[in-house]
Amino acid sequence: MGYKIAVVGATGNVGTEVLKILDERNFPADEVVALASARSVGKEVSYGERNLKVQNLATFDFKGTDIVFSAAGSDVSKEFVPRAAKHAIVIDKTSLFRMEPDIPLIVPEVNPDAIKDYVKRNIIAVPNCSTIQMVVALKPLHDFAKIKRVVVATYQSVSGTGKAAMDELFNQTKGIFMNATPTPDVYPKQIAFNVIPHIDKFMDDGMTKEEWKMMVETKKILGSDIKVCASCVRVPVFIGHSEMVNVEFEREISADEARKILRKAPGITVIDTDNELSYATPAETQGDDDVYVSRIREDISVENGLNFWCVSDNLRKGAALNAVQIAELLVKKQLKARVAA
Repeated sequence: MGYKIAVVGATGNVGTEVLKILDERNFPADEVVALASARSVGKEVSYGERNLKVQNLATFDFKGTDIVFSAAGSDVSKEFVPRAAKHAIVIDKTSLFRMEPDIPLIVPEVNPDAIKDYVKRNIIAVPNCSTIQMVVALKPLHDFAKIKRVVVATYQSVSGTGKAAMDELFNQTKGIFMNATPTPDVYPKQIAFNVIPHIDKFMDDGMTKEEWKMMVETKKILGSDIKVCASCVRVPVFIGHSEMVNVEFEREISADEARKILRKAPGITVIDTDNELSYATPAETQGDDDVYVSRIREDISVENGLNFWCVSDNLRKGAALNAVQIAELLVKKQLKARVAA
């Protein structure tokens, strides 16, 4: 028996990737519905060899739907998710529900058992893309030596902001070569040939919202006693987030031990040989499912410290794939929506 699936935000970067991955992984769907705002109704989106006509989210009846993928922004989720969750299990990619105590925040390789808590509200939250790739790499190390503190600097691609940001990087880059002055629109400053230490809005304590997300989400997923300090930077890369991660553990763990542990862990590819060029970059990992870890080394400035470099396709594992893996976990555990009376 197959499932009826709805993809909200089907015309956006993450929505189109969800449709692509559902087809690639042969998800057991009898029916897939593409949903978006009224201005996109009638457009066609690809689902394998088929084209789906986009339907209007505002008027769609979710009765009979099993799983809904939500990837259209927090404002849209706030409007429709409670309505959809009366009939289906909603897997939401936005930040709206992540820190709700009765909604599970899931990375299947990290905390699959927490998925059972979806029954409280029929909603499962997908973490921030930068959090996902980091906790995938941290979890097996945490199980071995228990993490005390994490300090991470991110180098995040413009696709994390959306298609308009990708267009802005392209147009600014082209314009500079034609002696045009870059005009920031999506970002507060020029992104082409530049880096911007500002992702999401600034908070009262000087932290940005993105940095706050990495801190609180990591604590919710791995443990509230872990200290996290994040610095998030936007870089002129189209797809793929990179992170330099420094970890302090409660007990000793060597770089060799870490390599062995990570090589056995699900969803991770370790690239770490004697070759000086044995490290991953966003250009090399685009389109891949795994989180790539390289440059694993001991940090001699603290007791029981490690450094590593972590790279992942933020549209794939950092968003769409993680959501589809959650749906696969629901199917595996034969979980069903708690339909409202």
